[in-house]
Amino acid sequence: MSLTQSQEYYLQTMGVDVYWSKDRLIADPVSIPVVETEFEENEAWGDLRQRVAKCQQCELHRGRKQTVFGVGDHNADWLIIGEAPGAEEDKQGEPFVGRAGKLLNSMLLACGLQREQVFIANILKCRPPNNRDPHAQEVAACSAYLRQQIDLIQPKIILAVGRIAAQNLLQTETPIGKMRGQQYEYADTGIPVVVTYHPAYLLRSPREKRKSWQDLQMAMRVYKKTIHQETK
Repeated sequence: MSLTQSQEYYLQTMGVDVYWSKDRLIADPVSIPVVETEFEENEAWGDLRQRVAKCQQCELHRGRKQTVFGVGDHNADWLIIGEAPGAEEDKQGEPFVGRAGKLLNSMLLACGLQREQVFIANILKCRPPNNRDPHAQEVAACSAYLRQQIDLIQPKIILAVGRIAAQNLLQTETPIGKMRGQQYEYADTGIPVVVTYHPAYLLRSPREKRKSWQDLQMAMRVYKKTIHQETK
């Protein structure tokens, strides 16, 4: 797969080594256009957001600062789904902030996507104490909210980020290392799902970043194939 200079730049920010030929060293500087996404939240989104904010269906509501509904373009082609809010996400009310969020942004930019062009959500809308793994009843309590988000967005592809997200979305206990490199579908929707490592894991295990880039390349191929099929 040939890379643009912008992709090469953001792969380097991810920590994936990219070697340029001498003629690329004098190329134009990296320039990523700023995409301004403006929308008015319709009634369905507003109602869902309010129900999530008031939710008390599991014990997690007792310790939260606020719910983390999700953020991004309501008409996005790409839906990014992670595990659950951490301490900083609980504080800010937005998924994937801090170091892991910056790395996710670089991963998206390597695909030619800005954060504002995708929608980012989690399996859980509330933070589990001490960032422990979600319990089955907590996932069940949030599953309808996530499904409604998916139904409203109608994404062309879902990128499941991390073991918890992948296993819960696909209803499997298969280790994430064995899930990589394959295309799945979410429930009965026909929406393709590609699995990759969580940015927090990549920060702890930087040698795995190259594998993550392979996953992103696959996701781009799946997305292009989906678009091509829809335009036939």
